[in-house]
Amino acid sequence: MLNPDSRPLDCPSAQAGANGARVYGVRAGTAAAPRIGYLTETLPVSEKLLALSGPAKPTEVFRIAAPCATSGCKHFKENACTLVQRIVEGLAPVVNALPACQIRSTCRWFRQEGRNACLRCPQVITDKPNATAEEKRIADDD
Repeated sequence: MLNPDSRPLDCPSAQAGANGARVYGVRAGTAAAPRIGYLTETLPVSEKLLALSGPAKPTEVFRIAAPCATSGCKHFKENACTLVQRIVEGLAPVVNALPACQIRSTCRWFRQEGRNACLRCPQVITDKPNATAEEKRIADDD
């Protein structure tokens, strides 16, 4: 699925090694209630940038976007992202207004689930070591 300007849609929870990966958010908040702080511009992933995560995995600290892998991703079925479907169904909103997000125009989650995805997005940590059983189910359900 292409967006109106023909760029591929982005996965907003990509891995650091994905082609075209760029950081658009940084983990903030507390360990119990992490929140993403959205950057005013995306930054291309580099070794220097990833090193800023210290001993943590970069995906524990940064939210990374990259072109959606579509059928190359375990969460992509029947032309849709099942991960964002589970996020919208399983997590409560954590904000009342759309976050100032630099990838919304190309975000698969926004394109698919709209505002409902954005209101939950700030609590999503790609790799969360202390995830609850419910968060693990949402992240890993096949």
